[in-house]
Amino acid sequence: MSRIVLKAILGLVMRVLFRPKVEGIERIPAAGPVILAGNHVTFIDSMFLTLLVKRPVFFIGKDEYVTGKGLKGRLMAWFFTTAGMIPVDRDGGHGGVAALMTGRRVLEEGHAFGIYPEGTRSPDGRLYRGRTGIARLALMTGAPVVPFAMIGTDKVQPGGKGRPHLAPVTVRFGEPLDFSRYEGMDRDRYVLRAVTDEVMSDVMELSGQEYVDVYATKARAA
Repeated sequence: MSRIVLKAILGLVMRVLFRPKVEGIERIPAAGPVILAGNHVTFIDSMFLTLLVKRPVFFIGKDEYVTGKGLKGRLMAWFFTTAGMIPVDRDGGHGGVAALMTGRRVLEEGHAFGIYPEGTRSPDGRLYRGRTGIARLALMTGAPVVPFAMIGTDKVQPGGKGRPHLAPVTVRFGEPLDFSRYEGMDRDRYVLRAVTDEVMSDVMELSGQEYVDVYATKARAA
């Protein structure tokens, strides 16, 4: 009930203020497991995704968002978990495995799972090399992958921080990708890279971003 109320109220506010343009949303299956994979340009991308897609979308988030103290901490925890965030300690030695297993559980329960293959927000607005966790999820679960692109959200919240600004936003969904031809090959690193690159190629076409064949974390560190 909390999720329905939150989505109804915030969804209305978002549509009134930002008037987002949504393209291809009918390509998302109405039921069953599906992976929504897209670019990540600012903090609020997940909010636009979960509020615009009709069915519930779950995604991984840092556990620090739900471990705050006091009233503010409790409100943040309620907001993020109600919005569909599943907290995971991604900074630990097994953070990647925990995130992968969490995504697998969500998909095996028949839900929609949102993921950003770049692994972190783009440091400069370009699209960076995808990590192969997206491919492992798709091959382990058999779930189709629907690529999507967030366009303009970096203008709404430049740098991922501060008060949002009013700016036009477009969320564009592509055709579902079926990787069943690679069934049982989720440990083949060449297959994982090929699947990931196919997803990122579609995201690039949808977003119009310049592609950089380097991991975003390395670019940020540099």
